[in-house]
Amino acid sequence: MPVIRVLAALLVIGALAGCGREAPGARRLAGSLGLPALEAPPDNPITPGKVALGRTLFFDRRLSPNGTMSCGMCHIPEQGFAATELATPVGIEGRSVRRNAPTLLNVGYQRRLFHDGREGSLEDQIWGPLLAANEMGNPSIGHVVERIRSLRDYDGRFEAAFGGGVSAQRIGAAIASYERTLVAGDSRFDRWRYGGDASALTEIERRGFELFGGKARCSACHTVGEHSALFTDHGFHNTGIGWRRGPPIPERTRVELAPGVFADLERRVIASFAEPPAGDVGRYEITRDPKDRWAYKTPSLRNAALTAPYMHDGSLSTLEAVIEFYDRGGIENPEKSPLVVPLRLTAGERAALAAFLRALTGSRVATLIGAAREAATGR
Repeated sequence: MPVIRVLAALLVIGALAGCGREAPGARRLAGSLGLPALEAPPDNPITPGKVALGRTLFFDRRLSPNGTMSCGMCHIPEQGFAATELATPVGIEGRSVRRNAPTLLNVGYQRRLFHDGREGSLEDQIWGPLLAANEMGNPSIGHVVERIRSLRDYDGRFEAAFGGGVSAQRIGAAIASYERTLVAGDSRFDRWRYGGDASALTEIERRGFELFGGKARCSACHTVGEHSALFTDHGFHNTGIGWRRGPPIPERTRVELAPGVFADLERRVIASFAEPPAGDVGRYEITRDPKDRWAYKTPSLRNAALTAPYMHDGSLSTLEAVIEFYDRGGIENPEKSPLVVPLRLTAGERAALAAFLRALTGSRVATLIGAAREAATGR
């Protein structure tokens, strides 16, 4: 199977070559310039068989009750393994999803998962979307296990990858193994900072990096190390976005009904079928600590140019809008982070920051997209 050979060659380190299901060297994935090596957990070492199986599961719509939704419907390869067409994606049967779909590029480096950090491992994380009524809509873990067992094209694949049949633990381990291969570093910034290529960044991009760590204060949360950079402190911060729960529905909204066909709908018409905004107090929902109200996880800024819209609710549509938001000092509220203050950037400084952020796109994203699509269409 060519896809397995491609992924084994491109995504997994040489220690995988010729290894068996539980080869000790398979715990370590190849890093990428600017990123550290990635460790797999001891109980789920990486193998090509697990990666290929997990990739198939990731794109299989039959894992939703009506056969319409897969993981890849909200984490779209061509959209930076995020969903860029709407502020928040649409789940099963058109149901509204409460938060923006974060990118899965470099997700294996995340210490906590979801915007509120409610899960700590990829193996466990996958069950949230599979069971959420407004995402993939499965009624239970057992239902998903039984569904996969009933699909004949999975016959023997779990046995080959794990030495045993379909189980909830192995489903999570397979999908997590695939997600850990979505490593995307080696950006132009990395080649400049970590690769010694003085010409990799333009003058305005270098100026943007100076601002990033200086006047703009971005690196207070989006940290940059001497030898690698994940562009996140893995923390949770209140910027005010969650406290202001979205703008009201305008008096009239123009809606495109078909290509080139528009209609102006009144607020009362939209309100008659639109779902009311769901409550969302961020990290507080997990910790129940009042200091965590409206705090959300610091995202990595790697590949940010590919993954608009931004913030946990997708309310800022461009990098420029994000920069302007922080330049204003966020939105005042009782729990706002003291790190978020007015910056008083000039128009040129804001432009330099945006240029720098666009230099963080990894060189291998196109390869990851190609491998994903080959798998998604070849099952």
